[in-house]
Amino acid sequence: MCDFNTLTDEDKKLHHEKLLQCANNFGGKNFFLQLLEAIRETKPHPLTAGNSQFDIELGTIKWNKVIFNDKLQLLLKARMNESKQDNFLPKPDEKNYKKILNVVRTLKPIVFHVKPANKEDGPGFFFQPFDTVNESKTKLNPVFDALFFCSVETVKKVLNYEPKG
Repeated sequence: MCDFNTLTDEDKKLHHEKLLQCANNFGGKNFFLQLLEAIRETKPHPLTAGNSQFDIELGTIKWNKVIFNDKLQLLLKARMNESKQDNFLPKPDEKNYKKILNVVRTLKPIVFHVKPANKEDGPGFFFQPFDTVNESKTKLNPVFDALFFCSVETVKKVLNYEPKG
């Protein structure tokens, strides 16, 4: 998803609508982008937080399982190959297949809850890290990708995208 310009118009529209809905449920585009900037500035990566939570003044992200740094590093590597092969999982005969499959099995059940601090800003939203297409094809959930990995500029581009027609 971070390679927004290479997506089809249909995929761009889908990602735009999904992210816009998430942003609106968190208080609007500006609050959502501030959340992303806070995530990008946090070191070590917020996903490895021992309390499975990320707090800023505008709201909170909570998840139900600790993610260790080794899993995060494998996730980041596999993420780079996903756009090339249109699948998060490498081919079964590749050397790192089992490791990546293990990452998917470990992270797939995790549910992320994003809630604004002020209830009037919206109900918040939740998502899981992966979308399973079928037994051999798994994709990174675009919301997960946008929230934790894509550049803020790319997410801004997705939010401001105007579908053709």
